[in-house]
Amino acid sequence: MEAGASEPSVLRRTRHLGDRIGDLGLAALAAAAAALALVVIAAIVWKLIDGAWPAIRHFGIAFVWHQTWNPVTGVFGAREFVIGTLVTSFGAMLLAAPLSIAIALFLTELAPPAIRVPIATLVEMLAAVPSVVVGLWGIFVLGPFMRSSIEPFLSRSFGWIPLFSGSPSQAGVLVAIVVLTIMTIPITSAVCRELFLSVPRDVKEASIALGATRWETVRGVVVPYVRGGIVAAITLGLGRALGEAIAVTQVIGNSLRPFPLSLFGQGNTLASQLASSYQSAPTNIELQSLVSLGVILLAITFGSNVIAQRIVARFELQRAGGW
Repeated sequence: MEAGASEPSVLRRTRHLGDRIGDLGLAALAAAAAALALVVIAAIVWKLIDGAWPAIRHFGIAFVWHQTWNPVTGVFGAREFVIGTLVTSFGAMLLAAPLSIAIALFLTELAPPAIRVPIATLVEMLAAVPSVVVGLWGIFVLGPFMRSSIEPFLSRSFGWIPLFSGSPSQAGVLVAIVVLTIMTIPITSAVCRELFLSVPRDVKEASIALGATRWETVRGVVVPYVRGGIVAAITLGLGRALGEAIAVTQVIGNSLRPFPLSLFGQGNTLASQLASSYQSAPTNIELQSLVSLGVILLAITFGSNVIAQRIVARFELQRAGGW
C-alpha cells in the first residue's frame, strides 16, 4: 500500500440482535398461521366424517345417488340435493361470470374517472348485505317480479325447451339462481377489477400503438394476460354459491320431490336442506344423513377448487411459454 493512503473504513453495524429475533418471530408466526389453517381444515373434515359415519355405514356409497328422502320411513338419499346444488350454483355462475367481467372491464377500461370509485363502492357494498336480507328481498320483490314478468316471457319465448316450461312461480330454482348471481357478483367483479388493474399500462399502450382497437386490446391482451386469475375469481364466486344456505332456503321452495326439469319448479340444495332440517331432525339416522350432506358439499367444494387450480396452473404455464 502506498504511503499516505487512507485505511479502509469499517462498515458500521446496522443489524442488532433484536432484528434477528424479529425475523425469527415473523417466520414462526407465519408458519403457525399456515399450520393453524391446516389444523382447522383437518378438524372440520374429521368432525363431519365422524358425525356422518353411521349413515355412511348404513346406506353406503349408494346414498349419493339414491333419490328418496323420507324421514317417515327412515330412507335417505342425496341425489336430488346434489343435482339442485350443481344446477343452482353453476347456473348462477353462468350469469355472474360474464356480468362480473363486464363490470370489471367497465370500471377499469371504459368508465370516466369521476364515476369509477362510486360504482365500484356500490357494487362491493352488495357483499355486505346479509344473506337473510337478500332472501327476504327475493321473497317480497324478486319472486313476484319473476312470476309476473320474467318467467311468463321465458315461457312464451322458449317454452318448447323443458327448462322453461311449466307454470311461473315466485319460489323456485330460477329465483334461487338469480339470488345466487346477485350474491356472487360483488366478490367476483372485485377480484377481476384488481386483476385488470394489474395489467401493465405499457402492454396495453403497445397494442393500441400497433393499431388495435380498444375491444381488440381487451380481447387479445388484457383478458389473456390475467385469464388464470379470472378462473380463480370465478371459482371463488362458485364456492360462495355452493355454500349459500339461508337465502336459497328462503326462495327455492324446499321441495323433497324429484328435482324438476323446469327452472320454474321448486327444488332443494345440500346447503338449504341442512339449514332447514338440521335443528328439527327427529331421529339420529336423519341427523347423521344431514351431516352426510355436509360431507358431500365439502367434497364438491374441494373438487371444484382442485380443478380450478389445475386450470390456473395450465394458463400460467402457457403464458410462461411451456406446454
